[in-house]
Amino acid sequence: MVLTWRTMVFAGIIGVGVVALQTTAAALIGITVLLVGVVVDLLITPSPRRIEAARTPGGKVRLGQETWADLTLHNPTKRTYRLHLRDAWSPSAGAENNRDRCRLAAGESHVRRQTLTPTRRGWLSADKVTLRSFSVLGIAGRQVSFDVPAQVAITPPFLSRRHLPSRLHRLRELEGRTALMVRGMGTEFDSLREYVPGDDVRSIDWRATARAQEVMVKTWRPERDRRVVIVIDSGRLAAKRSAEGTQFDTFVEAAMLLTALAGSAGDRVDVIVADARIRTAFGPLAREKAIPRFDEEIADIFPSLYESDWQVMASEVLKRCSTQALVVFLTPLDAITIQEDVLPSLPLLKRGHQIAFASVSDPQLQDMADEVYSPAQVYRAGAAQREMLNQRALSRAMSASGVYSLTEPEEKLPPALADLYIRLKAQGKL
Repeated sequence: MVLTWRTMVFAGIIGVGVVALQTTAAALIGITVLLVGVVVDLLITPSPRRIEAARTPGGKVRLGQETWADLTLHNPTKRTYRLHLRDAWSPSAGAENNRDRCRLAAGESHVRRQTLTPTRRGWLSADKVTLRSFSVLGIAGRQVSFDVPAQVAITPPFLSRRHLPSRLHRLRELEGRTALMVRGMGTEFDSLREYVPGDDVRSIDWRATARAQEVMVKTWRPERDRRVVIVIDSGRLAAKRSAEGTQFDTFVEAAMLLTALAGSAGDRVDVIVADARIRTAFGPLAREKAIPRFDEEIADIFPSLYESDWQVMASEVLKRCSTQALVVFLTPLDAITIQEDVLPSLPLLKRGHQIAFASVSDPQLQDMADEVYSPAQVYRAGAAQREMLNQRALSRAMSASGVYSLTEPEEKLPPALADLYIRLKAQGKL
């Protein structure tokens, strides 16, 4: 049961009358009239429990975009309903102005569209629908709340896709340039063409030259159907905050750009998300369905409180890929973790794969290192310089081990990783 403002008005009028008359009988009569009015109004108010409700959510969208969900109310009875409704969603759904009023005659339906502006990715779940039913008197009403299940998938924003056209253009240029003379591991025969001055004489095909009576040279292109394995660290260090979200979100952006780029180049991509356990592992991804499948698998995965287990990650990589591949680890570069866990796992992985590590640099370190205007700032600057020296030492140690290492700011990591992939393609190392 709910009381309206009209109840308060009637109670105020009765109170004024009681004060004016100043008799006990007047007070009792006034209270009795008010209670009878409330009871009668409740008896003639139709029950909202008989209203049928259904939600129709919109399709999946990327974080930062708007979506919607329709709430349909149907009156299967022969009575007319005067309803106040609240279409509730989880707080991160961004459902504003979720209250409405409607009048449902017998057999009629009402459709209300709720606009959603999500503030986080994942599966957004609908909360309860609350209905209040009132009669023509409007003194009191009946209220009921019930579940109307619905979910909307919010996928990663894929902000790094703005770098995709330029990298695809470079890949096409690479295929054209590589098709001239360059041959090596990771290339395959493309075609024959006539010799032009400046071509490498080692690429002359003498049999084709004899048949064509013209000097012919072989051309090569980057080999397709190579393997790329992307390992995303979802351990507790990946939950560190950055300018836009967490480091894990940046890793997802970089992985999506590399997945789209490698798929367009004809390579097969596997993705592993792990911490102390394998959160998800999928692939190889087809070219057309790579990003939709990526969205589906990653949408509801967030960093955990577990410490990353590199033996688990390495075992999963070896299990999924027995042939030569480019294995990219997207992980925070922590000195102790690298020395104690990562480096011991590298010899087994390097035996048949190209290994690359990509991490997010802390943009505040350089600012802290430059601020030396007070004694406290000098100490902070020294600590920042020490941290940057440790990061450079780690990068040198990994490079000396034959491992590619990238440490870039949040917005530069995805294109830098794409550039590394293109460079390895150009060098015939895939």
